Amino acid sequence: RVMYPALEDDPGHFLWKRDFSGASGLFGVVFKEGFSYESFVTMINSLELFPIGASWGGYESLLLPSYPDKVRTAVPWLFKGYSIRLHIGLENPDDLIADLERGFKYLMSC
Repeated sequence: RVMYPALEDDPGHFLWKRDFSGASGLFGVVFKEGFSYESFVTMINSLELFPIGASWGGYESLLLPSYPDKVRTAVPWLFKGYSIRLHIGLENPDDLIADLERGFKYLMSC
């Protein structure tokens, strides 16, 4: 599941549409259940163009594993799969897509 309010099927899209005139390159992904933690970590470590880190407005692509179920307090986190936050930077989009596809294929093969 991609969590990005700019997408029409995102539950928060109506708020995004009302309050914003553009979107950024920051979004979340929640994976289906069934992957081991080791496979998830190995998939993240296999990515070449997405180092682990939080974005402070830089130009580089970054990935951050997220665990909202452990820190969320306003409303319960209903998803059970592992999740990541991605910040898409200024690298070549084809290179970024290929890197993510390789990582996702690895995860699917485990």
